[in-house]
Amino acid sequence: MFKADGSFLLTYRDISQTRRIDRMRSDFVANASHELRTPLASLRGFIETLEGPAKNDTKAQQKFFGIMHEQVTRMSRLVDDLLSLSRLELKSHIAPEDSVDLVPLLGHVRDSLQPLASDLDVTISLDVPEEPVFVQGDRDELIEVFENLIENACKYGQEGKKVDVRLTGKGGQAEATVSDYGPGIPAEHVPRITERFYRVNVEASRSKKGTGLGLAIVKHILTRHRARLLIHSEVGKGTVFTVRF
Repeated sequence: MFKADGSFLLTYRDISQTRRIDRMRSDFVANASHELRTPLASLRGFIETLEGPAKNDTKAQQKFFGIMHEQVTRMSRLVDDLLSLSRLELKSHIAPEDSVDLVPLLGHVRDSLQPLASDLDVTISLDVPEEPVFVQGDRDELIEVFENLIENACKYGQEGKKVDVRLTGKGGQAEATVSDYGPGIPAEHVPRITERFYRVNVEASRSKKGTGLGLAIVKHILTRHRARLLIHSEVGKGTVFTVRF
């Protein structure tokens, strides 16, 4: 700006944060669209086949309907996770006020995932104190956190045949660890695995019916709970997720 006295006034505004958010929003829309495009294209192809060449082929119809059901279920899971993220973002600044005992909560999660673990030939070991371990939180959201972590450990650490869940609590603080003994995560991927749609192995994730949003949801919930998620992994030795309240 030129002033009457012959001087100039220069103003600067840092827009790097705005551009970063815009870039994240653009990447998110692109990733979500890509994740939905694949099953939609698959459904369209099967419908066209059922209307044409396989119109009177009962055997082919049964096969295609099964695959179509899987694709619809995949899209449903993706939409549910996207809605969960949206709800969490709206209330991320509001800390939960309820008191939750993590001892029975972890027992509930272990029991609910037992059928999955049995199918995968994985044993879930639970080590919790005899006395209650209370944290300030939302019970349903904390169940979602540990369901995600333990389910991932069972699926992606399946080779190790076991998952150890351990809870400790002392002096108003609590720490829960979920350990698997699978292939581990290469070091370069660890800092990014809580990003939306980030996958260490895309095909492995999709084959295990992952949406790429589970750990992003975990991170958002723990941020709302003023808790931390720590990740330690060694290739060939397994991965440990630690939730520290």
